[in-house]
Amino acid sequence: MTGLYYEEFEVGETIEHERRRTISESDNQRFCDMTMNQQPLHLDAAFAGETQFDERLVNGLYTMSLAVGISIPETTDGTIVANLSYDDVEHPKPVFHGDTIRVQSTVTDKRETSDGERGIVTMHVEVFKVNDPDEPLVCEFDRTVLSLKRSSKA
Repeated sequence: MTGLYYEEFEVGETIEHERRRTISESDNQRFCDMTMNQQPLHLDAAFAGETQFDERLVNGLYTMSLAVGISIPETTDGTIVANLSYDDVEHPKPVFHGDTIRVQSTVTDKRETSDGERGIVTMHVEVFKVNDPDEPLVCEFDRTVLSLKRSSKA
């Protein structure tokens, strides 16, 4: 277990997640298949080649899901009760097959539950494309979790 307990989160702290991931065509295809998303912009090279993007885009929900997965070891691995919400999701730039992403999480809020036994933590998660010289932001969202307090661990 490597996640943080409620008491260990500091509002304003930015956690740079070490793990990165290069997204493959296979990753995108499998995610679309599992979620039954048959949007041709994700799957049909000829169709996507005739759009403003000139190639297939990685499914935005995959990018977001991957960002959550990358962030778990340093934030909530073994210390979470539940994910409560994902809010204000934005995809300002596209992600393509072969792009490598990195993730950072900034703690924006925390408060104890009404019974004082757990805590609610909100993090602003940002996803960047590292193989682009400008390292643009490609996805961002707020993730709110119900976290264990150190005193409540079993």
